[in-house]
Amino acid sequence: MELPDFMSYASKFSQSEFVEKVSRVAKRAGAKMVYAALILFYTLQSDKVSKSDKAIIVGALGYLISPLDVIPDAIPIAGLTDDLAVLVFVLKKVWGDVEPEVKEKAKERLAKWFDEDEIAEADELLKL
Repeated sequence: MELPDFMSYASKFSQSEFVEKVSRVAKRAGAKMVYAALILFYTLQSDKVSKSDKAIIVGALGYLISPLDVIPDAIPIAGLTDDLAVLVFVLKKVWGDVEPEVKEKAKERLAKWFDEDEIAEADELLKL
């Protein structure tokens, strides 16, 4: 799958829309995607991340929020695969700047929406 120009979606990002979207699609999206999104969201708030990395994070999260993407979110199963691909792509790019506290904070939020088995599945992201 070829990734879209997700940076063109940076203007779509807002903190409130991000929280609303993730809350709404959490179960359907799955723990891995939500975990990736939360890690990026909390990394964005860090003052230890470069402006260029923050820019690509904003682009990826804007892509997630936008209803207009390569594969519409309304399509069952496939609809969120492009969103996950963009999130994982950016997560790999900034992984070295992700602090342990960010991972823990994301996992704590994940525990509000998913059970232990689903959270264990999300841990696969940590093997980047």
